[in-house]
Amino acid sequence: MTCTLDRKHVLLGVTGSVAAVKVAELSKKLSSIHGVEVKIVATEKSLHFFDLEALRKSPVGVFTDQDEWKWSNREDPVLHIELRKWADVMVIAPLDANTLGKMVNGLCDNLLTCIIRAWDFNKPLIFCPAMNTFMWEHPITKFQIDKLTNWGFVEVPCIEKTLVCGDKGLGAMAEVNVIAEKIQKNMYL
Repeated sequence: MTCTLDRKHVLLGVTGSVAAVKVAELSKKLSSIHGVEVKIVATEKSLHFFDLEALRKSPVGVFTDQDEWKWSNREDPVLHIELRKWADVMVIAPLDANTLGKMVNGLCDNLLTCIIRAWDFNKPLIFCPAMNTFMWEHPITKFQIDKLTNWGFVEVPCIEKTLVCGDKGLGAMAEVNVIAEKIQKNMYL
């Protein structure tokens, strides 16, 4: 994974929220920004919500947990470290409640959470929560969000709408344009 000096590298993490249906739209939007290259890291549960093969046919690189284990020699590159080095900024959109809990507790049981655990705090990490309203309103969620922002991670707040499950309230992922704007703002710090 070579780094091109005139390009900005955005690593897009996708977790198992229904909002993962927007991954193609978001990656296309980010790729359309002049000088931006995008790679996606998708959790196993996120794959339920979008067509992985269609994304792999796009110019965006896509990685899953299986890619982490394609090494055979001890001196082979470690994918989660290589992706961390490659990225100028990381955005997790959507960030589901499960991965939020893992991040706060330092768990790293998949490719995405390994990257997060190895993240360079000198680079921006942006997260976009997306979960059911009652999950969002659970008392632990505010504690977890506050912990991430206290570490210097940047939140793109969820929005209120009628969710796929029929509940109405906060918990929906921010709109793609809002996320793209936040990434652009933080990319050049």
